[in-house]
Amino acid sequence: MLNIKKTCLTVAVLLVLPAALLAQAPDQAAPAAKLNPHMESHIGTLVGHSEDGAKLYYRYCWGCHGARGNGDGENAPWVTPTPRNFDAAVFKCRSTATGYLPTDEDLYNSIYRGFVTSNMPSWKALTSQNRADLVAFIKTFSARWVTERPGEPINVPPEPKLTIEGIKHGHQLFQKLECWKCHGEAGRGDGPSASTLTDSNDQPIKPYNFYTGYRFKCGTTNHDLYKIFMTGVDGTPMPSFADVIKPEEAWDLVHYLRTLQIWHPSPELALWESTPEGKAIVEAKRVRNTFTASGIHP
Repeated sequence: MLNIKKTCLTVAVLLVLPAALLAQAPDQAAPAAKLNPHMESHIGTLVGHSEDGAKLYYRYCWGCHGARGNGDGENAPWVTPTPRNFDAAVFKCRSTATGYLPTDEDLYNSIYRGFVTSNMPSWKALTSQNRADLVAFIKTFSARWVTERPGEPINVPPEPKLTIEGIKHGHQLFQKLECWKCHGEAGRGDGPSASTLTDSNDQPIKPYNFYTGYRFKCGTTNHDLYKIFMTGVDGTPMPSFADVIKPEEAWDLVHYLRTLQIWHPSPELALWESTPEGKAIVEAKRVRNTFTASGIHP
């Protein structure tokens, strides 16, 4: 509830900023925009233009992300985690390998989707063209968009048939890769390293809680989850596992992680609960949650 209130407050502030401040913002951002002031974005058949995106940015975005796009907007001190610094051009949600710039479509999807557990709302109320224009303007803030090309999207192989053996193998990978050190044995985000984690801005960062979460920072589908740990989440302690596990193994890990979402119905959870072993584990977790919510810790 607190995050919802903070998000609404942030959006409201952006919408009612005095016209005088909005008029000044483009001039303040001029030094950054000169890096490459006439950028375009290409999302399918859409072509975005930075000149049009600038108008939208200084209406909706600069209050958090700053007039120069470096994350120091007037609202930034009250926003956790801190707003994205477009000058650094380090983005969490990508279809490209770690360390590479995202594609235009990656940025477009982020604007459309927003980010769960943050104050960045979904901007799906904007038109598709608006979002494409915003992507083009965001790219004017960093020299990386002048000197580098976006990486190639990683190949995501077809999802294999769901099996109990695959889920069990996914659990073995969860242990072998030491995912539990951050995410916890039950996926609650309470592993032994969880309290020590920081992002690239030295801000504390919490591991994802599969136990209560229903969507991920970078999407909602199995396909999205696959990409998250095969590309890594740049700017955070979440690494890429592309060089550590095989593509088919990654799908087993995806299927196991879904079973940790015991309050979110899924084919993976249903199959896991159809076995005596899986049913006992899931029921024990639900009982533990009921006791914990009552202030009792069995």
